[in-house]
Amino acid sequence: MSMNPSELKGALEAIVYAADDPATLDQIVAAVGEEKSAVRAALDEMIGACAAEDRGTEIRAVAGGYKLYTKPQHHEVVRRFIKSLRPPLRLTMPALETLAVIAYRQPVTGPEIQEIRGVNVSGVLKTLLEKRLVVTAGRKAVIGRPIMYRTSKDFLMRFGLSDLEELPSLKEFEQLARAALGSDEGIAPVEPEAEAVAAGEVAPPLTQTSEVAASAEPGPQEFADSAEAETEESGQTRAKSAS
Repeated sequence: MSMNPSELKGALEAIVYAADDPATLDQIVAAVGEEKSAVRAALDEMIGACAAEDRGTEIRAVAGGYKLYTKPQHHEVVRRFIKSLRPPLRLTMPALETLAVIAYRQPVTGPEIQEIRGVNVSGVLKTLLEKRLVVTAGRKAVIGRPIMYRTSKDFLMRFGLSDLEELPSLKEFEQLARAALGSDEGIAPVEPEAEAVAAGEVAPPLTQTSEVAASAEPGPQEFADSAEAETEESGQTRAKSAS
């Protein structure tokens, strides 16, 4: 039996509310058993009604589906409430910069990210993977077959994007990130150098551990300079002995 418009909208609102991930149009159609055109029209009407009325939530089309969100004017109140329940997602500026590189160059490999940023990014990539903002995207067909990375559906949801075509300019990305992560409170301060070394952000000095020093083999030029110095020192020793 077909639903009347009021019943259909009620069912759609319940589905969108209950869905953990954005509910796709096909999923919704299969659940309610109505024509796709009728479901799409009802969703469009609901989106318009939420935007026009003085309500605390709205339905948005994001990440290929529909999801219920709080309205921007209530974000600060909701943020304070959520903050009282669990720690906010925090990203260091190096992590945010790495995320931007992945977002705009994806799929991209670790060495390619490292070449752009000029620092070791293995620790940052691990953090972004743990926070489910990026996922692996197979291996690149080059020597060594490095792993490629791309942004995840959680990334789209966190930043309120329908798809990657909605990504803002690089100049606007940081402002969007600060808004999505909780203003300046969502951006963790840059760690001191010692902590950055532990996180893999920068290479440790060769004198820091014997293990690192042992693994640091001299390059061709360093080897040649060393050999020349040893030869000169040996010649000076023989000259003193002769005198």
